[in-house]
Amino acid sequence: MTKLHRRYSRRELLAGTAAISLGCSGRSAGEPEFDLLLRGGHVIDPKNGLSALRDIAVSGGKVVSVDDAIDAGRAFKVVDCRGLYVTPGLVDLHVHVFAGTNEARSYAGDNSVYPDGYTFRSGVTTVVDAGCAGWRNFEAFRNTVISRARTRVLALANIVGHGMRGGDFEQDLSDMQAGPTADLAKAHRDIIVGVKTAHYAGPEWDPYEEAVRAGNAAGIPVMVDFGSNLAERPIETLLTEKLRPGDIYTHCFSGNRRELLPDGTPNPGLFAGRERGVYFDVGHGGGSFKWSVASTCMEAGFPADSISTDLHIGSMNAGMQDQVTTMSKFLALGQSLDEVVRQSTWNPARQIKREELGHLSPGAIADVAVLRLESGAFGFVDSFGARHNGTERLVCEMTFKDGLLAWDRNGRTRDDWRELPLDYGRQGESRWDGLLH
Repeated sequence: MTKLHRRYSRRELLAGTAAISLGCSGRSAGEPEFDLLLRGGHVIDPKNGLSALRDIAVSGGKVVSVDDAIDAGRAFKVVDCRGLYVTPGLVDLHVHVFAGTNEARSYAGDNSVYPDGYTFRSGVTTVVDAGCAGWRNFEAFRNTVISRARTRVLALANIVGHGMRGGDFEQDLSDMQAGPTADLAKAHRDIIVGVKTAHYAGPEWDPYEEAVRAGNAAGIPVMVDFGSNLAERPIETLLTEKLRPGDIYTHCFSGNRRELLPDGTPNPGLFAGRERGVYFDVGHGGGSFKWSVASTCMEAGFPADSISTDLHIGSMNAGMQDQVTTMSKFLALGQSLDEVVRQSTWNPARQIKREELGHLSPGAIADVAVLRLESGAFGFVDSFGARHNGTERLVCEMTFKDGLLAWDRNGRTRDDWRELPLDYGRQGESRWDGLLH
């Protein structure tokens, strides 16, 4: 005989009601409408021109509603975001994550990092690997890293067949082939979003021309790390003749390739390139961001289009650190929070033609970063070891990937243990918690 006084857990109650189908709605009687409600945060969604206090409801890994006030009773899990900024999941346009090959001094090896250890804790849900692999080794990269990562890993195919293995590999013009690179990109359209050329030290234009041919054949943009600064191939020619509208010039504030003229003014070629439709990416890295260049260019009205880290084992332990630190540097240079969020979400998503990312429109993928803006006295270091002082710093409090929790710095999604039974088990529910194992 049933004991009517038995107490049921919330999980049991939901499981029981789930068995009673409502047919037309597909939702069970008494079941909450939303999986997750992020409540009371300041939402910054540049694509939609939104910067205001809003609630965000999520269900099935998608954004369902963004509104002034959503009833908490409609959600299975409610997270208090008051005093925090809620943005689309950050998109880091330039990283190196082809780890695990055991190749020393190689970005197709030991110089790279596995993505999941470095992304979510800084609000990043999507990264673009910047050319670690080419057509000869991309399959290995996809099978051993991309397919195993929880982070959304997209990639630029290196015009060099061997990828970014360093040394002679990256100087071998015979291995820079548009045909096989374009074929690779077309065979992996779900992952490959562009072509990369990098680190070339010779005077020839071949790497850049071959990369553009591959980009034309596959219908994708080219990102250029312009290698050595040589008079035979000046940056002005690259930006106004060689690159197409929609191509990307990374390391734009490095100062390594005449971004500033000898008189200390920005190279007019930068402005001409932007007028042509070329995008300019930060690509901070371990040697490609200089305060004097960034400050001078921005004062002259030339900000970057996208903020990216150039994440690798060197940059993460030096001045770059992570995505939110890199964003904080541009706050210190006078940009608004709304601007740096745009440069880290919607702008990079558009550059790689993945406009399903980088925004919080209803129906969009529920990739969300929840950020805290700290006030105080902070120091930020560039790639050359110079410091710039700032009064604001971004910290990532929570990250949600596909609607599931991926990072929670201060346990904001958790109950105090003193409110739980003494024999409590693992907390969280699969409807919102991606940290359950």
